Amino acid sequence: MTPTRGQRPDDVEAAWLARLDATITPAPAAPTLIHLPRPHPATLPPDALLAQCDLTRGRSGGPGGQHRNKVETLVTLDHTPSGVQAHAGERRSASENKHEALWRLRLALATHVRCPVPAGDARSALWRSRCAGSGKRAGRVSVSPTHDDYPAMLAEALDVVFSCGLDMPAAGARLCCSASQLVKLVKDHPPAMVLLNAHRSADGLRILK
Repeated sequence: MTPTRGQRPDDVEAAWLARLDATITPAPAAPTLIHLPRPHPATLPPDALLAQCDLTRGRSGGPGGQHRNKVETLVTLDHTPSGVQAHAGERRSASENKHEALWRLRLALATHVRCPVPAGDARSALWRSRCAGSGKRAGRVSVSPTHDDYPAMLAEALDVVFSCGLDMPAAGARLCCSASQLVKLVKDHPPAMVLLNAHRSADGLRILK
């Protein structure tokens, strides 16, 4: 970093720092979260959630037979309050695709929408039923990622995690479970885990495995 003739030391240092900065790959920006008032849309009954959506139908492309390509079986759901969208078109009937699109929408809402967490014991009745407070299974979160309850559980967990500044032990304490149980719950939906780790990385926190 020795200055050449006519260069000032400050200029040389600035050039060196610029070259150093150019070699550093910035971390990807954390996805923007959508904030809505309670109740969380992923926790709503199907009819109530559908009432907040615009439903459109179209023709499904790709393989699947003439029937699926000629009839408008593709279903797209636009959740108006959040702008989150989900669609399904792989089934042969519009009603089946509507059911699948609603499931995908609930997962997307659970991942990307955050709602405020009340003070005190914030656990819902569903969370209490799925996470025992005492006995041999105390603190264990019991829900399959394919169960209808999973999107609501995921939404509640992430709301508390973000309200605790991404501090997993603190969030676990508020939900009466361990940090590892929270991580396991989020990991069951990979897009949610990717989003959580993106925000942790942006805040200088370690990536969760």
